[in-house]
Amino acid sequence: MKDAEILDLYWARDERAIAETQSAYGNYCYSIAWHILYDKEDSDECVNDTWFRAWKAIPPGRPGKFSLFLGTITRNLSLDRWKERRTMKRGGGEMTVALDELAECVPDVHSTEDAVAAAELERLLDAFLHTLSEKDCNVFLRRYWYVEEYGEIARRYGMNLNTVKTSLFRTRNKLKDYLEREGIVL
Repeated sequence: MKDAEILDLYWARDERAIAETQSAYGNYCYSIAWHILYDKEDSDECVNDTWFRAWKAIPPGRPGKFSLFLGTITRNLSLDRWKERRTMKRGGGEMTVALDELAECVPDVHSTEDAVAAAELERLLDAFLHTLSEKDCNVFLRRYWYVEEYGEIARRYGMNLNTVKTSLFRTRNKLKDYLEREGIVL
């Protein structure tokens, strides 16, 4: 079923929308949750919560890119779950490493003023990603959006592990320079 048809089911408040969404995007959303949480039960729960959030958001909203809409909900729910678990366990993991890597070139958000600046930062990040080659952009997103491990990225793109690490290091430096040129204080 096409996205427009699934969205029409949501607008009609037809419960088949959930089943069709699960069929079309279940694996995609689970993959996002899994790469953040590495836990089957938590990942399943985040995906189910994604369907619930989508049900509550549509209508009144009608997402332009349904997959991005669902992926963002799943990612945010997964990050919230990860933070909750981390608070309880104080454990490490790939998410901590990925966030630490980005910390030196992306400021943290604490105040209302910072929240406004975060919206500008989001716009600048999007513009920056469009300056990258397709491969560099994909590697960067795989690491920092999908939180994939270096080895998994290397296998996905047929790259050497050190090449992936070097590419990400250089891209982070480019991002830092780009943001500084745009007036973002790091």
